[in-house]
Amino acid sequence: MAAARRAAVLGSPIAHSLSPVLHRAAYAELGLEGWTYDRFEVDEGALPGFLETLGPEWAGLSLTMPLKRAVIPLLDTVSETAASVEAVNTVVFTQDGRRTGDNTDIPGIVAALREHGIDKVESAAILGAGATASSALAALARICTGEVVVHVRSEARAAEMRQWAERLDVTVRIADWDDAEQALHAPLVVSTTPAGVTDALARAVPERPAALFDVLYDPWPTALAARWSAYGGAVVGGLDLLVHQAVLQVEQMTGRSPAPLEAMRKAGERALAAR
Repeated sequence: MAAARRAAVLGSPIAHSLSPVLHRAAYAELGLEGWTYDRFEVDEGALPGFLETLGPEWAGLSLTMPLKRAVIPLLDTVSETAASVEAVNTVVFTQDGRRTGDNTDIPGIVAALREHGIDKVESAAILGAGATASSALAALARICTGEVVVHVRSEARAAEMRQWAERLDVTVRIADWDDAEQALHAPLVVSTTPAGVTDALARAVPERPAALFDVLYDPWPTALAARWSAYGGAVVGGLDLLVHQAVLQVEQMTGRSPAPLEAMRKAGERALAAR
């Protein structure tokens, strides 16, 4: 029998996480009978101690808020992708016990967009400037050839996005949230806001919208995504991102490739439908 291997998702709060559903579906499809994937409520203060308790059976960890930045000082190496946004969502433990950090959100966004036929755009707009916005900006650095307009609520957020833009070598223009309706005319709109924040914008969706990437997946569809889809625009949802970034995590943690994207997506859809 294969040696038992463990992985898990950490964060706070964590009860809502779909990661166990996705990773377990991948293990079943790949025939990895000795593998388990759990979730643990861990905040920034508890993270160092939690890592010290892990034995050699551990293959990797998925990290969500508020741990993506807090984990970096606790790692041996960090990938260039993760370093570019100072955020790690994936930790892999090597055979010699080293902790390596990566960010699969950024390539996950690119892959989710590509799956919907969006490979390159001349310009884009981001709604919001929180933690997810920096990863979205890093993804746009790979596919957007022109300006990215970021609609923010505060000058503090604006300053942060300007810093990320300079670091990622992206041309960014900061715009006020009160003008967010203008963003809906961009070739690609990326909404990174919490649930409910963009609901009021749904009435302003143009008759022929281009593409929307809304990072939310529960509840789904958002009011904005529903109106966008009704008008015939392309819509990429948060579950698309979740699955694509999880695919990359599974491949890194297990060493098996390709990970079963469709089986993972179907498992996620079933889990959401049951909520």
